[in-house]
Amino acid sequence: MSTSSNPSTPASTQPTKTVPEKSTATVAMGWLHTAKFLTTAPQLHFLPELNVPEIAFVGRSNAGKSTCINTLTQQKQLAFASKKPGRTQHINLFSLGKQGVMDAVLTDLPGYGYAAVPKQDKIRWQQVMANYLVSRENLMGIVLMCDPRHGMTELDEILLEVIRPRVEEGLKFLIVLTKSDKLTRTEAAKILSITKLQAGGGDVMLFSAPKRQGIEDVAQLLWKWAHPDAAKASAKALPSVDEAEVPEAPDA
Repeated sequence: MSTSSNPSTPASTQPTKTVPEKSTATVAMGWLHTAKFLTTAPQLHFLPELNVPEIAFVGRSNAGKSTCINTLTQQKQLAFASKKPGRTQHINLFSLGKQGVMDAVLTDLPGYGYAAVPKQDKIRWQQVMANYLVSRENLMGIVLMCDPRHGMTELDEILLEVIRPRVEEGLKFLIVLTKSDKLTRTEAAKILSITKLQAGGGDVMLFSAPKRQGIEDVAQLLWKWAHPDAAKASAKALPSVDEAEVPEAPDA
């Protein structure tokens, strides 16, 4: 019985297909897309105690907070955008995590500063938010929405003062300049520069849902906040300038 004269190639020498690693932006956007409603609380003591990182979104009413959350998570109605700014007065939590395993939480805090809200309600919610920002143990990052056409307001600056001690202890902080599509390039560059000076060490990014500006940048930063070990591993995997191969100069 004859045998083939062309023996099969050993398995060890078979060509293997390499699967390109996903970019950090793709991973971050996919992670945020897993956002699901977790719970809502009218007051601080109704919030569940959690042991995963929590990232809070805060800002004046009508600063584009709900639009920003919905754009980042690629879900049109995850965060409720009231037709009457300032009327949404609950703390809403959204879980994040693939394969049904929660690894972080996004918190949507009520908008503040809207003129039509009764003064007593304003004071009550300012106290609730201040208590949350100061005492929430698993809070590890804050995203402040700011309409760049109006700049940082007095209430925004008060919020920065409230969280300053925690920022000095390591709390992450980002100011998102929403609705940046309504600015000229010169105006955007100017407000970005001014806000960076006001941020006190926090990050500042321009953001526009219609123009798709800043979405991936914000997503990547939030992912790194919630996954510091993975972010460090990714950074280590990249060669430094000294480690990268530099071609030798040709002989003279």
